[in-house]
Amino acid sequence: MTDTQTTQDRLGAAVHQNEALSKDGLLERLFSRLFHGLVYPQIWEDPVVDMQALQITPDDNVVCIASGGCNMMSYLTANPASITVVDLSPAHVALNKLKLTAAQHMPDHASFYDFFGHADLKTNADLYARYLAPNLDPQSRAFWDTRGVLRPRSSMFSRGFYRFGLLGRFLAGVHLLTKLGRVDFQPLLKAETLADQQRFFDTQIDPLFNMRIVRFLARKRASLFGLGIPPAQYDKLAADGGGDVIPVLRERVRKLMCDFPIADNYFAWQAFGRSYDPSGTGSVPPYLEARNFDRVKANAGRVQVLHQSLTDMLAGQPSQSKDCYIFLDAQDWMTDDQLNALWAQVTRTAAPGARVIFRTGGAEDILPSRVSAQILDRWRYDAAASRKGFEADRSAIYGGFHVYRFAG
Repeated sequence: MTDTQTTQDRLGAAVHQNEALSKDGLLERLFSRLFHGLVYPQIWEDPVVDMQALQITPDDNVVCIASGGCNMMSYLTANPASITVVDLSPAHVALNKLKLTAAQHMPDHASFYDFFGHADLKTNADLYARYLAPNLDPQSRAFWDTRGVLRPRSSMFSRGFYRFGLLGRFLAGVHLLTKLGRVDFQPLLKAETLADQQRFFDTQIDPLFNMRIVRFLARKRASLFGLGIPPAQYDKLAADGGGDVIPVLRERVRKLMCDFPIADNYFAWQAFGRSYDPSGTGSVPPYLEARNFDRVKANAGRVQVLHQSLTDMLAGQPSQSKDCYIFLDAQDWMTDDQLNALWAQVTRTAAPGARVIFRTGGAEDILPSRVSAQILDRWRYDAAASRKGFEADRSAIYGGFHVYRFAG
């Protein structure tokens, strides 16, 4: 079996829930095909919230999904004993390995930040050639050296990396729609108070949700593929709006735009400014902060990145060997059988005091009605920590944040 076939099989197992020739089945197969390439140049979950909920210690062995790698790298600032990272997308695996290589081999924070913080400088081509290419593993180097339409993939870091990938193209489409509505985001990005941000939303953004083209596109399940939302998860979003996704999207855009100071929310900057704050004084993921560079560099060797599913990886780990699990929103994609298989391995590998966090597209916790009581009764849901994490999550696109603690 070729690596491409293996990737296709793994993604299919994760996403395909319906017959291939059914309407839902065709959408699922289109979605899984998109994950062969880069989806998330930046992960869209708040690592600060994650670390507050998990309280990672130097004794903790962490399990997480790779995605764009920002969170895995940020967890290194908590000095964990190890991090095991998995992803079904070969592009995400290559991106995570690139970030780890950069942390270990870039000469200083300035060059590291130029490459991943600015991610649009012509000089980044030289940084890649001098410090990254010679130190990458062969498979990762082949990925980044392979040409796209005209140039090698590594050139994305000289041309605005965060504008690439499925998410980058989705945000480009959003900006095209807002231009039709004559929206200029600069006043939002310069806002000095939450009241200014709310006023911008009320006058400039809220009316867009009444535009016929916006309502038409948003009600197509494929329209949110760019956010990494498969058909099954789209249905959970719509359910929170009584079957209509429009009020759900309106509220989540409002939260992203209004609930946190714009200067402190790099997710809002990426969504509405298409970059991190160029002033250098705004927020960035913890791994990009200058104060954390030495710790990230020192701890990068503690990470293992694997092209596997969560369940398959955990099945190969010793019992009671993991302390922290971060599942992003991956469980929204899963069937009941897949959820039970995953949680059987989580429970087997959980050390005393283990913690699990995950997000859901809808507001409700999806586990109680779907994971067997024999497994779930060994865990305790932390409602207070879950509520606190949801309220503090600056990324704002999820309906729920959930924390479980192992009871033994």
